[in-house]
Amino acid sequence: MDVAWLSDPAAWLGLLTLVVLEVVLGIDNLIFVAILADKLPAEQRDRARLTGLSLALVMRLGLLASVSWLVTLTTPLFTVLGQSFAGRDLIMLGGGVFLLFKGTSELHERLEGEFEVQHNGQKAYAAFAVVVAQILVLDAVFSIDSVITAIGMSDHLAVMMVAVVIAMILMMAASRPLTAFVNAHPTVVMLCLGFLLMIGFSLVADGFGFHIPKGYLYAAIGFSVLIEAFNQIAQNNRIRYLNRTQSLRERTASTVLSLMGSKLKSTAGGIEPPEQEAFAANEKAMIRSVLTLAERPIRAICTPRNEIQRLDLAQPIAQQHQALRDSRHSRLVVIRDGAIDEPLGVVARKDLLGPLLDGQLPDIEAALRQPLVLPESVPVLKALESFRQHAAELAFVVDEFGNLVGIVTLKDLMEAIAGEFPDEYEQHERPALVINEDGSFDVEGGLELVTLMQHVDLGNVEDSDFHSVAGLLMDRLKRVPCKGDSVEIGDWRLTVTVQNGNRTERVLIVAKI
Repeated sequence: MDVAWLSDPAAWLGLLTLVVLEVVLGIDNLIFVAILADKLPAEQRDRARLTGLSLALVMRLGLLASVSWLVTLTTPLFTVLGQSFAGRDLIMLGGGVFLLFKGTSELHERLEGEFEVQHNGQKAYAAFAVVVAQILVLDAVFSIDSVITAIGMSDHLAVMMVAVVIAMILMMAASRPLTAFVNAHPTVVMLCLGFLLMIGFSLVADGFGFHIPKGYLYAAIGFSVLIEAFNQIAQNNRIRYLNRTQSLRERTASTVLSLMGSKLKSTAGGIEPPEQEAFAANEKAMIRSVLTLAERPIRAICTPRNEIQRLDLAQPIAQQHQALRDSRHSRLVVIRDGAIDEPLGVVARKDLLGPLLDGQLPDIEAALRQPLVLPESVPVLKALESFRQHAAELAFVVDEFGNLVGIVTLKDLMEAIAGEFPDEYEQHERPALVINEDGSFDVEGGLELVTLMQHVDLGNVEDSDFHSVAGLLMDRLKRVPCKGDSVEIGDWRLTVTVQNGNRTERVLIVAKI
């Protein structure tokens, strides 16, 4: 073998140029290999890529070794209607038709949703030999073009072979990450199939003697790749924005709702829109509430301690009986000497009914029950499980110091899922959320943000330290709100309309103009 070229700088420059050209020409091949390999099971894809590309390397080295035969491929074999056809023209023509056929069939499968055919619950994969055979057919087409380019670029056979080997090694190394990227991005797959159709058309045109300069093709491909790169960057930036503005569970809830949304109906005349949505507004709200139970702390739904109706055993018997008669609840928290942070337990009014009917004074302390005690940070979902395990109907919610934060009942847990169930005495009160005719919202200060966010998009405003509208206002104002205080969040302005001491009663939410 002649090794004199090793001392020739021009030969080394030619080798570098030829490697670059071989890699560029091999991109078309890699794109098709990436699409074909995805039709195989995951454990066979790497083997198919390496097998196909290795056989392509052997094929190209064989073609380079038979340079004299390659020269004959450019000799006209026959003429049809004044158009002469050589062996190279027939190979280009056959390869172009094959590319057009495969590109069109692949596009059809993906556009018609037939790409992942299922049989008995399993994905139907292509046979290994079939995929490798298709890779070899395309390798043969691209090898002819690659080898002819190598012959035209260098006078040394060794330079041509080394360039082909180096280029193929680079292609083998790039095939796996390229395949993973292409198949992970459906829009990139469609773009690549478009490239294959364009390349197939150029090969057919070349076979008929109409040569399309490669520069035009690669300029079009480069421009399309640039636009798709911008699209991928925009998509990634949107995902990062959603990660900052929405919690993972919120995004999951939105995704599940979209997946369970309305379906189009296919008819003989085409596709018709659905007659009605799959889920009504209240059903969507319930689904969203269920999907957020695991991250909503129980303190967000409990009755705060200042609203708890209490029965103080230190008071005279007459006052205790009066408190029992006036209570609107079936259970009361029992304390002594006003020590609300140290409740003695809970008494059920029905447990006192028997002695009263017998004409006796009920023993309230004997009727005491010890409820479930839950930390304020326990998620609603876990609290629901604790209620089920202990057959509890009421639980004390305490902070890290053991102080009473509030109480939660089974009714509170159900309302966290399905919305409010107003009692008879509550039906005459103003609802927690009122939608005004002008599109503004009049809400209760204690309204949960997760409920408000079903109507108003305030961005990612939920925090571990607050879960209500009043808590949001305190966080933004850095103090207890006063009547008339306003804060602007996103596209909305929140204004305190009713303030009772330290308690924010009502808030008006209006869209900013």
